[in-house]
Amino acid sequence: MSSSSTDEVDKALDEIVDQVVDNYIDAIVDGQANKPRRRAYIERDREVGHNQLWNDYFTENPTYPPELFRRRFRMNKPLFLRIVECLSSEVPYFQQRRNAHGRNGLSALQKCTAAIRMLAYGQSGDTYDEYLRLGDSTSRLCLENFTDAIIQLFGEEYLRKPTAEDLQRLLDVGESTFIQSIPLPQGPKAEKFAEKQESARKDVERAFGVLQSRFAIVKNPALQWDKEKIGKIMRTCVILHNMIVENERYRYAQIDTSEFESGESSRSSRVIRRESIHVGDMLGMRSEV
Repeated sequence: MSSSSTDEVDKALDEIVDQVVDNYIDAIVDGQANKPRRRAYIERDREVGHNQLWNDYFTENPTYPPELFRRRFRMNKPLFLRIVECLSSEVPYFQQRRNAHGRNGLSALQKCTAAIRMLAYGQSGDTYDEYLRLGDSTSRLCLENFTDAIIQLFGEEYLRKPTAEDLQRLLDVGESTFIQSIPLPQGPKAEKFAEKQESARKDVERAFGVLQSRFAIVKNPALQWDKEKIGKIMRTCVILHNMIVENERYRYAQIDTSEFESGESSRSSRVIRRESIHVGDMLGMRSEV
């Protein structure tokens, strides 16, 4: 074989090898580009978060007194501990477990605190990351599991099913909401209708106002939640409210929620009396609705 033929063969082989190598490299690059990136791991020192929470609120001599605990957790400490104990004993998600490295996971106190703080202040989980040492996605998961657990464990006792009378009252309330009251009722029939209508409207406004004052998540925008989760959040707030009322029945005025108006939420939640509402306020509320 002549030298020219040998050179042509070598050149052809080199081109084939180069093509194979290029195809291999391209395949690796494409695979890495399409491969989902792992989420960056952040070491949050969750043990530090638990210890700080414990020292601030649950030791014999906590940093913050009971009245601040009640304002920030919306309930007294014994009731909160009762809920934590019940959830940690009945619901696997709230049971603290060790991972493969023998390290403890988040405590039930951290998970319940994250859920209740989100209900109380209506803020995202990122707000409590530096203190409780858990991120937004973990906080949202805590809230979802918390609402499921509260409804499952306490719903039958503190959230009864509506009766026929309850449904009729809801219909009456809906009518009083969309139909304006008679400004100058003429005759006994019209006066009786206006009286019942105003009474129903007042009851609903006060009840919902108290719920909003205690749990800011009820009055804040709910675009980040779907309908099913919104329903669970509402039922959970009602259940917790009924538990708190039962626990504090003889110690606090149930309609007084001024201590929760600490400026820690973005909107006011005052319970407004109808006689104190002016025309400008009415127009503003109607526009907001």
